Parts: sequence; structure tokens; C-alpha cells
Amino acid sequence: MTTSTRGAGKVPAVLVLEDGRMFRGRAYGAVGVTFGEAVFSTGMTGYQETLTDPSYHRQVVVMTAPHVGNTGVNDEDPESKQIWVAGYVVRDPARVPSNWRAKRSLDEELRRQGVVGISGIDTRALTRHLRELGAMRVGIFSGNALPDEGTMLAEVRQAPEMKGADLSAEVATKEAYVVPAIGEKKFTVAAVDLGIKGMTPHRMAERGIEVHVLPATATADDVYAVNPDGVFFSNGPGDPATADHPVSVMQAVLERGTPLFGICFGNQILGRALGFGTYKLKYGHRGINQPVQDRTTGKVEVTAHNHGFAVDAPTDKVSETPYGRAEVSHVCLNDNVVEGLHLLDKPAFSVQYHPEAAAGPHDAAYLFDRFVSLMEGQRA
Repeated sequence: MTTSTRGAGKVPAVLVLEDGRMFRGRAYGAVGVTFGEAVFSTGMTGYQETLTDPSYHRQVVVMTAPHVGNTGVNDEDPESKQIWVAGYVVRDPARVPSNWRAKRSLDEELRRQGVVGISGIDTRALTRHLRELGAMRVGIFSGNALPDEGTMLAEVRQAPEMKGADLSAEVATKEAYVVPAIGEKKFTVAAVDLGIKGMTPHRMAERGIEVHVLPATATADDVYAVNPDGVFFSNGPGDPATADHPVSVMQAVLERGTPLFGICFGNQILGRALGFGTYKLKYGHRGINQPVQDRTTGKVEVTAHNHGFAVDAPTDKVSETPYGRAEVSHVCLNDNVVEGLHLLDKPAFSVQYHPEAAAGPHDAAYLFDRFVSLMEGQRA
């Protein structure tokens, strides 16, 4: 990615998809060139949390909400230390932010962090295109000396694909750190960071859990060095088919019978650890309004999602695995995609979505309580 942080103003910009379709608009954020996988997010709020979610690493995010940036950017809501999206696409950016917490405009923040974006294009048409043909490679080119169309298309088609990408170590912490329990400490959890969002250990800390956040390269010995009551595997970017190391660590946890909870990428890791396959979705689930049914209770939740891969497990029966019986605990009501797994003979479960809800509805916060219950049961 090459960028300039000078003001975009009315600088021309072009979005080029790998199938040759192009959209012309104006530069938004940094001026330059960027490449990634084009995906769309249906959230109507929470753009700051979306931008700073490490799971969006190497993706160009198209916002389906037409008006973006009206509340500006503050210093409290980021989910990590930086913006992770490879590029940003909006239809109608706010000209002036209006919120008492705002420190600067979204455009300024994108420029400050060198994130290339484009505005003024028909994001509805682009979203319909991706919905029909699937997520694909894309490039955003901006500046007064744009390459010709053939050159831009050739550069997009040379960019790496998301399938087969091993990215979690690129976004995870390099050094272990501790998030202390809020109030009385009740449990210790080792959290394997595959691209963790800041709100996730905070939700555990609210429940009296001291969270030791470990790098993606952590071994089983590293996990058990903190003497955990439970082990957590986080969300993260990339293709779960490449995640052999986290799968082996999770299998070691399953062998020992330690209470285990995984979300998003962690759900896919559990699927692989149990012997199920994974596959790439056509365009994925991204946003904060996805309906999921908890099949253990029948309850329907509106949930926050960000994933382009899914677990290939049977939804109509209990499966035998090397670690006992397993079943699909949650399904997406839009397309019946597996949204959660549950072991019947060991204290382990996972979901494909984001119960920390930053941003998003709080329907799934009970999952952290379910994790606490597993640890209480194990201790008893």
C-alpha cells in the first residue's frame, strides 16, 4: 500500500474489482493505492469499532449504511491500537462531525493512519454486485496521476487472495499482557490472541476473571504456565485451514479437559480440532444485525458478525469426535450456517459471532456467563 496523508478534498479515485467492474468517486482518507478483499458490512453504527477490529486485516470494507462519519472519532471506542482495514468505501461521508466525545473527523483519522478510501460511489450497487458474485480482490487508486484501467486491473489480479492466508500472527500481540479482574478475582483465563478485540477481555474482567492475553504463537506449555481455570481462543483474520498451530494447542486443552470458549476464528479452530472441515463463504457475514438461534434454548439473538469462513459440521445430528460427542449449538437463521459448537462430554463450546458486542446488540452477553459456569462446575 502506498499512501499520502495530504487532504483528499476532491481528488479523483477509482475502485477496481478483480472481475473488471470499476466505480469512480473521490478520495476519502489517505490518497494512494491499496489492495485487499472487498467485503460489505451491514452495521448502521459502530464504524470506529469496525475499523479497529483486527479481523478486518487485509480487507477493504464497504459500508452499506449511506452516511458514515457523523459522530467523528474518539479515543475511547477503538478495539485495538490501530485501524486494520486495508481500505474503506463509503457513499456519503459526513462533512462535519457532531458528537460531544469526538476528537477529530473520521477522514482525519483515516489520513493520520494512512488508510486509503473512496467516497461518492454507489455502495448499494457495489454491495449487490458482491452479494451476487461473492467477495473478491479489489484495489482503490487515488491521486491526480491514476494508472490506465488495464494497469489497475492487472495490479488487482496480482494481489493475494484471502483463501489460504495465514494472518493471525500479523495482528496478535507480540508480548503477553494481563487484563486484571474488576472487583474480586474469581478465575484466571488464558486467552490466545488471534486478533482479539479489546472489549472481549473487558467483558471477562467484568465477571471477576483475570485474563492473561497470549500471542498467537503461544504453546500449550505457555497456556498452562498461567495456571488457568479456563482457556479462550479469540476472533481473528485469515483462512482457518492454515491455522495448524492454534488447532494443536486447542487439542491439548481438550485433552486436559480445561473449560474452553472460542469466538469467531476460535469457533473455526474448535471445528478443526474436532475433525470438521472449514470452507469460504460466498460473501460472509459482517455487521451487527445477524439473526442466530441458540438451539440449546430456542432463543433467537440479534448478533454482531465478522467472518468469511465457516465450519462444515452436520446440523441435524450429534457427531462423534476424538474428544467425545459434539453438536451444532447455534445456526444463522438467514442461511443455516453453523454459528456455534458444543461438546457434550467435555466443558468446551464456541460461537461464530461476537458476544462482546462492540459495536452491536447485547443479546449474546450470556455466553460469558456460560463460560463462568463451566469454570465453576470444573472447580466444584
